[in-house]
Amino acid sequence: MYYREYPPHPALAAHVECMWAARAPGGAHTHRVLPDNCVDILWQDGGQPGFAVGMMSSAILVASGGPLRTVAVRFKPGAAGAFLAAPLHALTDQRADIDQLWGRSDAKRLADALWTCELSDRERIALIEHQLLRRLRDAGDATTARTAAARDIGEPGDAGERLIHHALAALDASGGTLRIEQLAAQLGVSRQYLATLFRARVGLSPKLYARISRFRRAAAALKAAPSPDWARLALDCGYFDQSHLIHDFQEFAGSAPERFLLGA
Repeated sequence: MYYREYPPHPALAAHVECMWAARAPGGAHTHRVLPDNCVDILWQDGGQPGFAVGMMSSAILVASGGPLRTVAVRFKPGAAGAFLAAPLHALTDQRADIDQLWGRSDAKRLADALWTCELSDRERIALIEHQLLRRLRDAGDATTARTAAARDIGEPGDAGERLIHHALAALDASGGTLRIEQLAAQLGVSRQYLATLFRARVGLSPKLYARISRFRRAAAALKAAPSPDWARLALDCGYFDQSHLIHDFQEFAGSAPERFLLGA
């Protein structure tokens, strides 16, 4: 299977992790997708509207019955809401056709442009970026209006967006080991308020986001050192012991670490 990532347009870099393209070969096949704390929108050949895939709490198996081309955008954690105009918890472990989120007319126009003519992956990605830039401008105009209205009545504007940004940065910097009680205290909010904000703007609870961050760190370390000292790997990645490491691999990858390594 062919897969390639592309850096996003500079104006999208604060919101988009990458653009990507893939081609599945002919014949039936299946591949496993692991939770990565990101939301994607995919467009696949065949003329259908794209679809958004929300935050994942476990691995999924994706089956294909024949050749399939895909172009997509992967948003940074907490960034997809500005482009989807929907609370992200509604998409968790779900997919939603983009015409339900963007409107049928815009969705069909983009799908037609992507697949009616023979284009390179980079040309298709440029079409998607153009649509994303337009939506970012629209979201920015709406945010500016809300901030001005909040300032008029003495409120601080979208403080939630800034808080989420700092919370995600702290969790990512810790590799998912920062305790949520400590994070809430650092931010000066209650744990309940932080959880409510994460649910709407990230799509997962802070604790689950942190656990997936820690699992991803362990999975990357395992691929880099395929004959590990399991106890040391667990401790280095922030696990209390090896049994907790095994539990997270079974939950997020659907297999024990040894079997995960064989399929990596």
